[in-house]
Amino acid sequence: MALGTATATASYELRFDSGRICLDLLATTHPEERLDSAEPLRAWITGSGLVPAGTPLAPVDSSWLVGFRELRGHIGQLVRAEPSRDSRPFGIALARVNELARTAPPVPHAVWDPGGSLVRALDGPPDPAALLAAIARDTVELLTDPAARASIRQCEGDNCPIVYLDTSRGRRRRWCSSEVCGNRERVARHRRRAALARA
Repeated sequence: MALGTATATASYELRFDSGRICLDLLATTHPEERLDSAEPLRAWITGSGLVPAGTPLAPVDSSWLVGFRELRGHIGQLVRAEPSRDSRPFGIALARVNELARTAPPVPHAVWDPGGSLVRALDGPPDPAALLAAIARDTVELLTDPAARASIRQCEGDNCPIVYLDTSRGRRRRWCSSEVCGNRERVARHRRRAALARA
């Protein structure tokens, strides 16, 4: 699934508009826990682009959920805080992300699809350690790229904890999504103006 899109099912909605896979994982806590069972985690793994569409996955069980949620918590600590050698929580989170990043990620290769186009595929079903490693490596790349790190923003929407990369022209993006938080802000502004006009 492309960046900037969302996927919905009867019981959950997943967002993929933060600009990085690691930040998309972080977004699965808002407005409520999205990774509460195997099916949404499976949908997130595919929807985030972590694996090509149609990649067979081993049975996703509770141990996968524990691993992804643990990594998500560490990512939150790392992107929401100023890097500090003296911060014990930052150091613990960084050590765990570095440890996870050492595991070999799934190796992609190009293959022909039935329609004659080259598509990305994996050699076999990835295990959870390989998937976590790919997300951890994305986190390491984000933290060590000064330009990307300087583009990390927190949504200005009311009570919205979403973190995203501001790659907009002029770096003036204020909301995680113009359609979600941006629209809420415009509606609230309109209501305030209408109330003032009536008063």
